[in-house]
Amino acid sequence: MPVDARSAKERAVLDRIASIQDAIVRAREYLESGDHAHWPGFRPLFVSKRRGGIVLPPHKDWVNNVFLPRTQKSFRQAENALERLERNDARRSG
Repeated sequence: MPVDARSAKERAVLDRIASIQDAIVRAREYLESGDHAHWPGFRPLFVSKRRGGIVLPPHKDWVNNVFLPRTQKSFRQAENALERLERNDARRSG
């Protein structure tokens, strides 16, 4: 495999890891202080809840019990993918 293709794959995984880390930071900040309540990453799948015509932020229990664990799992999977790429790269070059 050409070096550019390998580095492109690694760059893609590193970008994904950075994106996931940003999402985890935003979720933790939301749980602590309520910041990022209307961040697009928290958007509902179908229809947002409204009360009095105002769009409600996500429930903190949902962020803590659903969003964070799923995001942390994605982070671990991305790290594992990066390790596999690096292992394969070392195996091929060495």
